[in-house]
Amino acid sequence: MKILVVGDILGKGGRKALRCLLPPILDKEFVDLVIGNVENVAGGMGVTRDSLAEVKNAGVQVMTSGNHVWKKPGFDDLFKTESFLLRPGNYPPGVPGRGMAIWETNLGLKVGVINLLGRIFMEPVECPFRTSDALVSRLANLGVRIRIVDFHAEATSEKAALGWYLDGRVSAVIGTHTHVQTADERVFPKGTGFLSDAGMTGSQDSVIGVKTESSLKRFLTGIPQRFEPSNKGLMLNGALLDVCESTGRCRGIRRIRKYLDSDGAEWNNGDV
Repeated sequence: MKILVVGDILGKGGRKALRCLLPPILDKEFVDLVIGNVENVAGGMGVTRDSLAEVKNAGVQVMTSGNHVWKKPGFDDLFKTESFLLRPGNYPPGVPGRGMAIWETNLGLKVGVINLLGRIFMEPVECPFRTSDALVSRLANLGVRIRIVDFHAEATSEKAALGWYLDGRVSAVIGTHTHVQTADERVFPKGTGFLSDAGMTGSQDSVIGVKTESSLKRFLTGIPQRFEPSNKGLMLNGALLDVCESTGRCRGIRRIRKYLDSDGAEWNNGDV
């Protein structure tokens, strides 16, 4: 089974990159399921109904998120109506939404998707390690062998630790949040695929998606600046997983990086 995890989709530019670059990947790689992180999909921070509809129309089936998913009004209604929109499962009880979903393919294969938030350099939440124990056990009890974790976290050490912790219990642990694709993809000894960060789907001509001029002004002056997504030099980043349908073990993982030219056409394969 082929599963594509798309890195943080940022703003209008990220949605355009997704719309233009995702369909050729699906055709070429025969992808069965697309998971995309959407916490920054609307104006660079948060989610809206229209932005989620655009992402789904582009081909994303399960949508994960992170600490910015709450930035737009109406998120509570979205979590009620969008069964495949997730928020990190280690938020305290009573927070709107869900941290896990089960997607069933046309061939009847079930895939469990878990969303977690890191704690190092992030907001205080419940322990992602202990939360993962509970959610993985729930999937196991339901007979779901293929299990993908989006770990939305800052520190690569915390991401790697969770990968090792869940080795053999999930198909893959893929990091999101930093907007910078890492080069440490591997399959752990017991069959769990891992990548510290899938990267960003948005503007490469930016500072992690933000317009360069506003970001530089903040660093040079220390004065907070308005968060303005850049729409220049668009790219799609992600991780492509090959998972055994019968065992749930990851057989291979490959980074994906595609670019658009100024006319909206793909100009560089960029697969690693």
